[in-house]
Amino acid sequence: MKLLSTRFIAGPNIYSYRPVIKATIDIGSYEDIDSSGMVDFVVCLLALLPGLHKHSCSRGYPGGFVERLHEGTYLAHIFEHVALELQSLSGDEYASAFGKTRGSGRRGIYQVVFGCKSGQVGLAAADGAYRLLVAVLNGQAFNVPEAVAKLKKMGEEGRLGPSTAAIYEAARRRGIPVLRPDYEVNFLILGYGNKQQRVWASITGQTSSLAVELVGDKFLTNTLLRQNAVPVPEGYVVTSLAEAVAALDRIGAPVVIKPVNGNHGNGVTLNIWNKAEAERAYQLAAEYDERVLVEEYVAGRQYRLCVVNGKLAAGAERIPAHVVGDGIHSIAELVELVNLDPARGSGHSRPLTCLQIDAAAIMTLSRQNLSAASIPAAGQLVDIRDNANLSTGATAKDVTASIHPDIIRLVERAVRLTGLDVAGVDLVMPDICRPLAAGQGAIIEINAAPGLRMHLYPSSGIPRDLGAVIVDYLFPNGADGRIPIIAVTGTNGKTTVTRLIGHIFRQAGYKTGMTTSSGIYVDQECIMQGDTTGPASTAMILSDPAVEVAVLEVARGGIIRGGLGYDFADVGIITNITEDHIGQDGIEDLEDLAYIKSLVIERVRPDGVVLLNADDSRVADLKVRTKSEIIYFSTQPDNIIVRRHLGEGGRACFVKNDAIYLAAGKKEQVLITIVNVPLTLQGFAYHNIQNTVIAVAACWSQKLSLEAIHKGVISFNQNPGRLMLMAMAGFRVCVDYAHNPAGCQALASTLRRLKPRRLIGVIAAPGDRRDDVIISLGRAAGQGFDSIYIKEDCDLRGRQPGETAALLLQGALEAGMAAAQVTTIFDECEAVTTALNQAVADDLIAIFYENYDVVMTTITGFEQRQKSGCLCRTDLPKLVVAGMRIKG
Repeated sequence: MKLLSTRFIAGPNIYSYRPVIKATIDIGSYEDIDSSGMVDFVVCLLALLPGLHKHSCSRGYPGGFVERLHEGTYLAHIFEHVALELQSLSGDEYASAFGKTRGSGRRGIYQVVFGCKSGQVGLAAADGAYRLLVAVLNGQAFNVPEAVAKLKKMGEEGRLGPSTAAIYEAARRRGIPVLRPDYEVNFLILGYGNKQQRVWASITGQTSSLAVELVGDKFLTNTLLRQNAVPVPEGYVVTSLAEAVAALDRIGAPVVIKPVNGNHGNGVTLNIWNKAEAERAYQLAAEYDERVLVEEYVAGRQYRLCVVNGKLAAGAERIPAHVVGDGIHSIAELVELVNLDPARGSGHSRPLTCLQIDAAAIMTLSRQNLSAASIPAAGQLVDIRDNANLSTGATAKDVTASIHPDIIRLVERAVRLTGLDVAGVDLVMPDICRPLAAGQGAIIEINAAPGLRMHLYPSSGIPRDLGAVIVDYLFPNGADGRIPIIAVTGTNGKTTVTRLIGHIFRQAGYKTGMTTSSGIYVDQECIMQGDTTGPASTAMILSDPAVEVAVLEVARGGIIRGGLGYDFADVGIITNITEDHIGQDGIEDLEDLAYIKSLVIERVRPDGVVLLNADDSRVADLKVRTKSEIIYFSTQPDNIIVRRHLGEGGRACFVKNDAIYLAAGKKEQVLITIVNVPLTLQGFAYHNIQNTVIAVAACWSQKLSLEAIHKGVISFNQNPGRLMLMAMAGFRVCVDYAHNPAGCQALASTLRRLKPRRLIGVIAAPGDRRDDVIISLGRAAGQGFDSIYIKEDCDLRGRQPGETAALLLQGALEAGMAAAQVTTIFDECEAVTTALNQAVADDLIAIFYENYDVVMTTITGFEQRQKSGCLCRTDLPKLVVAGMRIKG
């Protein structure tokens, strides 16, 4: 048995709308042996994972899966359930009940898909399931607790901190999309494009870096507040132990010693009374900053108040880390017992932080005449730390409702002076329910990026959802942070439709982001070249703050490999479903292809719009897969689907009287005549008439004015690599990406209407298509062209050299083309050069490219040589049997 590959799919996908792990597994000889025939296998497996008894499987009741084990089921299916069980053992936050196992079409190889809530944990669960099954099959031991501990550790490392998680959940509840670019940090992008807001923990994109720097310097903040009549403790910055002792004498005991630039209570020592304590405290603080603050110690209860956008949002009393004696255990043992609380964790990953016996704790214990080995009496409270930072193990009590109005005004003013939008104010005073009397308390610190844990998970009192408060601040008045997303899929026309829609929106004044098979574009700038039609490309567009409208070409491969890169689109388009990719990724027929592409229309917002091709029955039938409004498009004036739809009050876009019409119910209006649309070559390019109709309908659905749509359509004349016509001296060349039978047929039909003397094709096919599809492409070329040059892609996609070319040749000959009309030259540049050299007056050469830049460079070079009169036709390769051409 082999685990061939695993992949985490984060977005909506063909298996589930939620994240999944997709594993490819080869069960080898176990293809012929089910679980009932494996000696002791079921007994050993259930001994390791007794939780499998609870799995329902397809039976629909607990124990159903175990019944399947005893009756006999196959190893790939068992792998699915083992992976799910390992996730479940790792904690409820990782558990999922979703799983599917399907054959790949190759003997012994299966696709296993199971739900996951953490990509890291899910991938580790797949690896753990594989290793566990191998161990059971080989009669070896397997340490389940160790494997589960590894999963838990990975989950903790990838977990958002409580503050960031609260903002994440609040945004999701509001319907605001969330992108998490890096699972190692607490950085989130809330919303898409120019409507996005960014947060890192509780720092927002609106947080002033100057304000962060200001409050990071505790002495500078103290000085600013003091000068503005805000009560703060007296303090001095020192850089040596002698200066620290002198400051202690000047202020008078007790004092606080802490780093000038510090956070989370690191290096802070409170209630220092003498020189010896000052020396130890200075050394601790100096580990974090060479500048150390010696400050008046303010006695009282410790409070943390959170201010968001100038208004108090929550308040909590912080209670320093402590243990309570039982007369039996030592302080060190009591700390270990407290740390068993599942709410406590390392760092900031849990509501509470584990207690530690560190240098600061030892100093605190010594002032109580205690050590870690001391056994306190039953009921005796022992402070572990003097400060009340949650990051050092403190707990909190919510006091939001009892804060005196004078205190609220004081704290809001203090934060206003610093310029922070989200701030945590540390206040020490006898009682926050009363006004602050002179000399009875002070604001100790103001913090940027305040932790929200104490307010989200107080040990007592009412939890305060500060995540929602911050999200409401960033997205006021119910804003959802979304920009229009238009997703385009189908077999042919995707790139042209995407480009035309993007162009129309740009002409209307919007900054557009596009993903296409030729690259990623922000406005007209290509930020990445290549076939960029997958979820990673979508994420680049949606995370760009300049983008106001996203137009996404969504290809089959991207959907299968990575799902969608967005949660919902505003417009989903299926151009057509024709023969292509059959035999790839489990696609056996056009119904399979339609099912995959239908994901695009399933993930359109309920108030969005789906555009379906009424001229393609397979596309029109997909209407049952969407709950959004449908706008049909057609190039026919009397399509029955369109007529019925309009009769029911629906909307449609179609061609009538050689013009493009928009209709809603009984009302219709003409937008533009076909001959005035440059993309259609005065109506000769039928497939581009359809592409224009689709783009017009999409822009209309997004309420662009008819004037703006008309302007965009008539000004669109840049469509690289798609029906690119160029005039040479005496003949013409067309460059296109017609890589499937329907595309080839459409292109040949269009070019034939331009009445060339001879129509010549320079063709190729992607090698990963099924044999019959490649032959069909060759047949379409044989029927459509007068002669053809067959080349091969550099990327053979698993084929042997010459194999794809032979299939194309077979198709061309089956179509009735004579062998003498076919020339095979594998190299793309050489094939194009040869075709150009052999062209005669009034020929039209159609070139299907693999590498657009190579083809265009070849054509440009030919044109330059043609103009300079340097062409030589004497050193051409020679024809051989069956139309094959070889060198030499």
